[in-house]
Amino acid sequence: MCAKLAARVARRHAGDAAVSTIAQKNVPRRPRGLATPLPEVNFSDYGNVRCLHLGTEWVQGSMLIDRPYDIELEYVQRMMAWLLFTEPTKVGKKHAMQLGLGAAALTKFCRKQLRIKTTAVEINPQVISACRFWFKLPPDDAKLLVVQADAEVEVRNPVWAGDVDALQVDLYDHEAAAPVLDSLDFYRDCRHTLTEGGCMTVNLFGERNTYPESVEKIAEAFGREAVWCFKPTKEGNTVVLAQRTPAAPSREQLAARAADIQARWGLPAPKWLKVFKPLV
Repeated sequence: MCAKLAARVARRHAGDAAVSTIAQKNVPRRPRGLATPLPEVNFSDYGNVRCLHLGTEWVQGSMLIDRPYDIELEYVQRMMAWLLFTEPTKVGKKHAMQLGLGAAALTKFCRKQLRIKTTAVEINPQVISACRFWFKLPPDDAKLLVVQADAEVEVRNPVWAGDVDALQVDLYDHEAAAPVLDSLDFYRDCRHTLTEGGCMTVNLFGERNTYPESVEKIAEAFGREAVWCFKPTKEGNTVVLAQRTPAAPSREQLAARAADIQARWGLPAPKWLKVFKPLV
C-alpha cells in the first residue's frame, strides 16, 4: 500500500498532462465467513503509470505500463532489502512470499526478475483478478502460486513453517489508516515461517501514528538485535526488516552487496545504506 494519492503519482511521471482515468469497477465477492464486504477494485492510468485502488483515491500499488516487471515505487523497492543479507549466487534457490498482493509489483519482480519460487497471499479475489488482467501478473506455474486466503490464517499454515526466505508484508485496507495485521502474535507467526537465514520486510504506514508500537512488537517477536529500519519515504512509508537469525554484516560487506544488487537487478541498493540502520 502506498501513501501517495493518485494525482501525485501522475504529476511525478506526467507533469501537467491530462489524467486519463479508467475506473472499471467490479462488485467484490465476499469470501465465506468474512464479516464485512470487501472494497471495490478499480484502476487508473496516468501517463505511463497504472495505479490500483480499492474504491478510494489511495494508491494500493502501481506499475510502469512499458516496464511491468520493474518496481516503480520507492518503498516497494526497499521491501527487497532482504537481498542485502543474501549471497547473490544463492538468490535463485530462495522462496519469497508476499502477504498482500497490491498491484503485484513484488510478486512479479521476484518471479520474473529474480526467477525464484514465489508465493502471494491475498484475501480479495477481485485484487487477484485485477492483477491478472490489468497488471501483467503471470499465471501460476511451477514457481508461482497465488493463494486466496486471509494472511492471518495462512501464515499459520504448517506447510510454510521454516520454508520462506523472504516474507514481504504489506497489508492495508481501503482506508489506509494502519496495518490490518499488526499484533505480537502475528509477527511471531511471521517469524515461524522463515528459514534460519530468512528475513521479513514490513511496510509501516498509516494515518494513525502506530509506527513506534509496531516496531516494538516486531522487536519483541524477533529480538531487537534482529531488526533494521529505513527512514520514512517522502510519502510516509517506513520499511522495517527483521531477521530470523540476527546477523550484523560490516558496512563494507553491505556496500559490496548493494553494488551487486544494483548491477544485477537495477534496484537502487547503494542509496538504501544511507537511510537503513540497525534498531540497536
